[in-house]
Amino acid sequence: KSSKTADPAADSSPKLGADKHQDETSSKKKLCVKAAKEHSIPEDLNKVLENKVMETVLDLSYVKLSVLENTCSGDADREGIVSKSVSSHSDLIPGVYEGGLKIWECTFDLMDYFSEAEIEFTNKTVLDLGCGAGLLGIVALRGKADRVHFQDYNSTVIDEITLPNVVANCINESRRMGSGKDRKASKPPSKRAKKAEGLPDILNRCRFFSGEWSQVSQLLLSSNKPFSKYDIILTSETIYNPDYYSALHDTLAELLDKNGCVYLASKVHYFGVGGGIYLFEKFIEKKNVFRTSVVKTIDQGLQRCIMEIAFK
Repeated sequence: KSSKTADPAADSSPKLGADKHQDETSSKKKLCVKAAKEHSIPEDLNKVLENKVMETVLDLSYVKLSVLENTCSGDADREGIVSKSVSSHSDLIPGVYEGGLKIWECTFDLMDYFSEAEIEFTNKTVLDLGCGAGLLGIVALRGKADRVHFQDYNSTVIDEITLPNVVANCINESRRMGSGKDRKASKPPSKRAKKAEGLPDILNRCRFFSGEWSQVSQLLLSSNKPFSKYDIILTSETIYNPDYYSALHDTLAELLDKNGCVYLASKVHYFGVGGGIYLFEKFIEKKNVFRTSVVKTIDQGLQRCIMEIAFK
């Protein structure tokens, strides 16, 4: 568990579903392409927070997973990822569920790095890639980013975790800017959600997408909606599986602004899954598109790193 937040953070290394068929699954994974979808923000924000129990970590609100596991079923879990993850005791089911229900510890490493390195989000266009709970994108929003887009492989994650987290934190932020009260409110009263001053403006700066990276990239680049490439792409614990490196690399190359920067947080090695920071670094070197720099190493527990990536 994360040394900072034992409850929200997942185990140090992901537990892979059906690992006895790993070789078989590996070939199937490459063929599995989940279509991209943009998720609209419901007009009735009460619906977003309905039946959600919120907790806080580092002054950020997030959906309590143990409650979600007991309440999320039927239409709310059309992909079946909540029930499958619980029944198989698995953090990853390749091509089905890619870990977005949990907050992984490298997310907190990257948030620490934002403060230490004084990363500036003001007026930037930001993508939280493989967002899960969306905490990285929420920090960018708080940092006055001009636009923040959130992407996760699973639509259930976006609807049941990311969107509620963003809405809850936007409500808290508008209250903080308004009265200065409710600073540590752990569960925003949903009846007040629509009336929160400034909330629509904050949410209008957000877009939400689910689907496989290359499909989301294609959707953005071919959309009729105005789109400009990202100044900053944030991604945490997304390089655990080498089979996904090509799609991730190409997505970064297609969506990052020519003067932009990627901040990637990862474990040095993912036991049982095969990926890691140095393997991804070698992959990038071979492609000869980006330059990389490991800007921070964390030695607590499994060794972890923060990498900066930019065009050559």
